[in-house]
Amino acid sequence: MDRRAFIINTSLTAFAVSTFGTVLGCKKEDLLESDGVAKFVGDCETTNDILGPFYRPDAPIRSDLTCEVTGNIITLKGQILADDCVTPIEQAQIEIWHCDTQGDYDNSSPDFLQRGRLLTDAEGNYAFKTILPGKYLNGQLYRPAHIHFRVTAEGKREIISQVYFEGDPDIAADPWASKEAAKLRILDMIPEDVNGGITVHFDIYMVSE
Repeated sequence: MDRRAFIINTSLTAFAVSTFGTVLGCKKEDLLESDGVAKFVGDCETTNDILGPFYRPDAPIRSDLTCEVTGNIITLKGQILADDCVTPIEQAQIEIWHCDTQGDYDNSSPDFLQRGRLLTDAEGNYAFKTILPGKYLNGQLYRPAHIHFRVTAEGKREIISQVYFEGDPDIAADPWASKEAAKLRILDMIPEDVNGGITVHFDIYMVSE
């Protein structure tokens, strides 16, 4: 799709985003165990974002998206949990997609570059090896680097959203990344190993239908 059409398509998508989900989270409150002792549950929420015009269904099941691409390699990983903030969700499907370092999406090739999906393990874990996305113009402004994701699981509300990266100077002017609801989706990039590998941690919380 021509990125000049991004604003029009995105506006339509933003109007329709309620079709794809709602703002998700668990309440900031104490829960009581059977013995009456309070059990603290920490804050957790996963908010929605726009689907965007570049989603493609049926991406390959794979965790490594770096084949035949160049860029700074990152690992995006975390757990998918229920809305009690602690219970892992097994066999949840998570899809991710993003542009390449030049700001282009693979919208038509059979390779589905920078696109993949997988199912979580028994502990709700997922991990994708990919590259740090580039940026592209949205009107007169660049969209901050971002990765789209879509999560589905039996008995849970679908989540469609995006993650951004701490320190990106284009977040402040972006109409979606700058929203208060996106704060917990602006993530640190952590040099987690001695070889310069960068890890981005992102836990995702789903509510029951």
